[in-house]
Amino acid sequence: MLPLTPLDSPFRSPRSGPYVIAEIGVNHEGRLDLARRLIDEAVEGGADCVKFQTYKAHTLAARQSPSYWDLQAEPTTSQYELFKKYDGFEPADYAALAEHARVRGVTFCSTPFDLPSVEWLAPLVPFFKIASADLTNLPLLRACAAQRKPIVLSVGASYLSEVEEAVRVLAERVPAADIVLLHCVLEYPTPYEHANLSVIEHLVRVFPDHAIGYSDHTRPDPAMAVLLRAWMLGAVVLEKHFTHDKTLPGNDHYHAMDRDDLRRFRESAALLLAAEGSGRKTVLPSEATARQNARRSLVAVRSLPVGHQLTAADLIPKRPAFGLPTSALEWVLGRPLRLPLEEDGFLTLDHLTGTRD
Repeated sequence: MLPLTPLDSPFRSPRSGPYVIAEIGVNHEGRLDLARRLIDEAVEGGADCVKFQTYKAHTLAARQSPSYWDLQAEPTTSQYELFKKYDGFEPADYAALAEHARVRGVTFCSTPFDLPSVEWLAPLVPFFKIASADLTNLPLLRACAAQRKPIVLSVGASYLSEVEEAVRVLAERVPAADIVLLHCVLEYPTPYEHANLSVIEHLVRVFPDHAIGYSDHTRPDPAMAVLLRAWMLGAVVLEKHFTHDKTLPGNDHYHAMDRDDLRRFRESAALLLAAEGSGRKTVLPSEATARQNARRSLVAVRSLPVGHQLTAADLIPKRPAFGLPTSALEWVLGRPLRLPLEEDGFLTLDHLTGTRD
């Protein structure tokens, strides 16, 4: 069965497929009008949630903070310098974006990267997303958990023991059903051969009380096969960076999906759900005609008179299944005909007497 989120999960998509978070992040590049456009395009693509990132460079990274991304795609070598480019939004801006998301009928969220952001984001978001890099930032985890809202935690670049400790801290205030763990590879972009999607199944086994998802940093493939495979492996929440233009240089545009990618994913997910069926082996109503016309039954090789005792040489299995089934062959052998059977005619019970000689 394709995975579905638990009925009591706050992350159930109205489409009954995976819950999709369009990670706008800071792809708005500090422009409120572009941020609104990105929300609009995410809605058009089929996102359940639009997510931003809330930080100030001076509280996030030291000035001497080396990069960890592909410098050919994003040439800024300092974390501090990159983050400083796009940290201009203030609380009022996020409130405006939350209202725009509400009007468009999509969930608003933003990842807090410092304690003050947790406090003022709390009224705006229905859940908190915590980035992989902050998995061991226990003060931030405790601050988010103290708001008693659901938590989505990415677990990239971590050992299992670190994930278990983070879950223990969050579970002090947040019910297990409200803690979602996202498999993630902290590599920008993530080569397909590094995606390690089978970890999703591992997390499902190790954390049976928690919903498991996937935060994807691979370049979007034409079929969105990576996200589809993640879902089929058990990821019920999917997060991927989102942009209006994948050709733009720098930041997170180069590994983000766009509206058309998301739409294709939704269409493929809907197709798979429709194709999955009930899981019960039976004859479908739509198969009734084929069942009768394409199966074989016992047919006379030549014309046979009344009283003729049937032999294997008299009969051949042919389509359609208008006569006795081929499985009845042993039962009919040696029985006399009480009605004549023409060549290529279907043998039925009406042709047979009730006894053998």
